Amino acid sequence: MVRRGELTDKAWQRIEPLLPATDGRGRPWRNHREVINGILWRLRTGAPWRDVPERYGPWQTCYERFARWDADGTWARLLEEMQVKDDSVGTVELTVSIDSTIARAHQHAAGARKRGTTAGRSNTKQSQKRQALGRSRGGLTTKLHLITESRGLPLTLHLTGGNVVDCTAFEAVMAGLRLRRRIGRPRTRPDRLVGDKGYSSRKIRLYLRQRGIRAVIPERRDQIANRKRKGRLGGRPPAFDSTVYKGRNLVERCFGKLKQWRAVATRFDKLASRYLAGAVIASLMLWLRHAELSDTA
Repeated sequence: MVRRGELTDKAWQRIEPLLPATDGRGRPWRNHREVINGILWRLRTGAPWRDVPERYGPWQTCYERFARWDADGTWARLLEEMQVKDDSVGTVELTVSIDSTIARAHQHAAGARKRGTTAGRSNTKQSQKRQALGRSRGGLTTKLHLITESRGLPLTLHLTGGNVVDCTAFEAVMAGLRLRRRIGRPRTRPDRLVGDKGYSSRKIRLYLRQRGIRAVIPERRDQIANRKRKGRLGGRPPAFDSTVYKGRNLVERCFGKLKQWRAVATRFDKLASRYLAGAVIASLMLWLRHAELSDTA
């Protein structure tokens, strides 16, 4: 019996051939499906790893498999393969949306091993920056940056501290956009990019123009006022397609779906790579769910 939140038979059939196989050395691995279901249970509930139910095997096995496949890139590769198998990605006009969301960091998320010293003391600020933790009025937070395609499915995820401004991380987020296709080179440049006013800057618009990407980003009120104040010297307003911009809510809806996984909505992991791996797995489940709905349509 498949319990709520576990891999369905169709989802398992899709990812089973892509999972690492044993090389015949050492002890055999515990059943992959059983362990993955344990990992999904932990991500869905946000509980400590030690509380993973015994039906999924030892909690140490679930965590070690989760950490090992994070380190060797297995989770990211599974997500990439699901995108490759979707024939509609990269074959038609590609419109993507970009945005970010804040996740509060639990007190257990702080305290990762620090590197470097300052005057004989551990450099806590640098350690927090490496682990994508930023301090604000509400305490430590992490910001998850996301690019989605025209159906609201996640393409690229990137982490920064919660106090990092969206436009500052824009180029790093775009650098992670790499869509493999069945034929031809990976696609790194969409046709259009939709973003809110937080991405309205001259630098970002120039970045997109140089790469042949049409920007669908509204101007901020202060930018409109400055342009009008300068008169002719202010130049023409940037092109803006209000009809296409209506689809920007898809990225917001994607965040809502990702945050149904409590270990994504609240950060419990000390290491940024572990938290990002959890967000990647949640994204993978969205793609698998979409594939199942497409099969039944």
